[in-house]
Amino acid sequence: MSEPSAATVAAGQPDVDERLAEGLGTLLGVEVVASRDGDGALCLDVPPQTWQSAATTLRDVVGLDFIDWLSAVDQPDADPPGLDVVLHAVDSRSGGGAGRMRRALLRTRVANDVGRLPSLTSVWPGVAWHERETFEMFGLDFDGFDDGSPYPLRPLLLPEGFEGHPLRKSFVLAARVSKPWPGAKEPGESDSHAAPSRRKTLPPGVPDPATWPREPDATFGAGADGADDGGSDAKGDVRD
Repeated sequence: MSEPSAATVAAGQPDVDERLAEGLGTLLGVEVVASRDGDGALCLDVPPQTWQSAATTLRDVVGLDFIDWLSAVDQPDADPPGLDVVLHAVDSRSGGGAGRMRRALLRTRVANDVGRLPSLTSVWPGVAWHERETFEMFGLDFDGFDDGSPYPLRPLLLPEGFEGHPLRKSFVLAARVSKPWPGAKEPGESDSHAAPSRRKTLPPGVPDPATWPREPDATFGAGADGADDGGSDAKGDVRD
């Protein structure tokens, strides 16, 4: 079977498979790399400068008219280090009966020294919620963001005055300073009588209490009387 040309892609709703990468790349004038995720969905990697045009092509040409979600993954050890921004787009008219949903992932790498990406609110207005969450959790700016309100890009979930971006792997999880990693196994248990063992490697975001200074009354999750309410522990473990 021959590879599709740009004209083939533009003919309307081509198969969502690896051949789409070449047709999309021809339309955009860049290399598009195709792969598959663990569930078998097609993933298309595009340069950040084509992010908006690639998303528009998926909607208008390929027929993936519904934006399911958009988020990011922090990649501090990549070259270059930065954020992998990923969206999941679906053909809302597919999947009837025994048929599978027509869908694809679109992904791009935003280097840390760039830190911004064109907003897709002009393509899928509903993506505004996802861009706001990605902005506050990862610190990524979205140029041209417009959710129909008079307000600019702003946090979605975190309280006013919160400092830092919790889903960055460099973010210090203060709850893990308050309680030794990995914490008590059961209420009332402790390791005070356990045999000595070699020091465990701390996961990303878990600071060494010996080298991370903090004020005793600045513990996250403390109530008015300074007692730990335990709430921050549960949230602190979400990234594991």
